Amino acid sequence: MSQIATHGQQARTYDTEYESEHVSGWTGWVGFAAVMMVVTGVLHIINGFVGLYRSSFYLVTDNSSHLLVFSNVRAWAWFNLIAGIIVTLAGISLFSGRMWARIVAVILAVVAIAVNLLAITLYPVWSIIAIALSILVIYAVTVHAGELSHD
Repeated sequence: MSQIATHGQQARTYDTEYESEHVSGWTGWVGFAAVMMVVTGVLHIINGFVGLYRSSFYLVTDNSSHLLVFSNVRAWAWFNLIAGIIVTLAGISLFSGRMWARIVAVILAVVAIAVNLLAITLYPVWSIIAIALSILVIYAVTVHAGELSHD
């Protein structure tokens, strides 16, 4: 506790309990967004390594040509590997609550929405879930992440 003197008023005590009263439950959702970004990034990294070292794991047939994804499995694997590293680092940095980390998180969530819209014919249920989670990440990070830090 510390003493705070104001103009013409008597000193009053101030402690961190006052701050915690003004923090909503959404700060937990920002933490959830950071964890989801880290988990998603790690899964993309694994997906990328699988595509690089065992490309036969993915079923790409002749009738897959109508899909709006890479037809080259190695290119898709490199894309997943690089994107996974970026998303993992952004998720880790989001725990700090810094403005730049929030901006990167929103940009990556928007990109995730676009990628999942492109891949919706491959796995529609997962794409819809991923889009919904990305929207939740954007909401939590843009509206409530300011409660995490004071920058």
